[in-house]
Amino acid sequence: MRVSLFITCLSDCFFPRVGQAVVHLLRRHGCDVDFPLEQVCCGQPAYNSGYHEEARTAAKQLIRAFKNAQYVVSPSGSCAAMIRHYYPTLFAADDEWRDKAQQFADKVYEFSQFMVNILKVSSVDACYEGRATYHHSCHMMRGLGIYQEPLQLLQTIKGLEVAELPYEQDCCGFGGTFAVKMKEISEQMVDEKVEHIRSTQADILVGSDMACLMNIEGRLKRLGYPVKVFHVAELLYEGVQRYESVQSPAV
Repeated sequence: MRVSLFITCLSDCFFPRVGQAVVHLLRRHGCDVDFPLEQVCCGQPAYNSGYHEEARTAAKQLIRAFKNAQYVVSPSGSCAAMIRHYYPTLFAADDEWRDKAQQFADKVYEFSQFMVNILKVSSVDACYEGRATYHHSCHMMRGLGIYQEPLQLLQTIKGLEVAELPYEQDCCGFGGTFAVKMKEISEQMVDEKVEHIRSTQADILVGSDMACLMNIEGRLKRLGYPVKVFHVAELLYEGVQRYESVQSPAV
């Protein structure tokens, strides 16, 4: 199966290890992975700020970059939701780009969605001792309807206990430009999220959108709470490496 990685701006600039983990895991499950160098931002910041023409310019470049892809996989539910839901709307009145936008949207998947629903991965040889809780990001849960998939993958990690996060459907307060425009409200929201995480007594926080995790991790560190933060692909791959080191210890 041929898969193209859409890395997203945040992972490319700040969290390249997330993209590396996604590539390792996809290859481990039989995918031939490529990385089109012409890819750019999905255009979501411009779209959310009302600059729809600029969002269309970014979208056209992304569609061109992945025109030959069979499947496109992204480590971001937010960016995948932007493409899935808003690209067809952006080009609804454009006879030249409408079908191209829909065809591109149809082949874009969030990482855990692709692993569980397309690759049918039911077990990952991984181990990681700890107590984790999972943050469901807004765009991924409400935009893409993805809820069980990342939890199913986490439950395959031997030694990992997964605690339910209270008020898991609540936003963390990031919301892209929302955190900039409404910073006082955003701060209150992330403080509430941090308290919910602490109430689970988890020492690990896992999510599928680095924007949310960056927001929450920053607040956790500022308040002095020692909770490790992972993208779901990162934790899975870390667990795979630990499992392999146990099975074949270095001499």
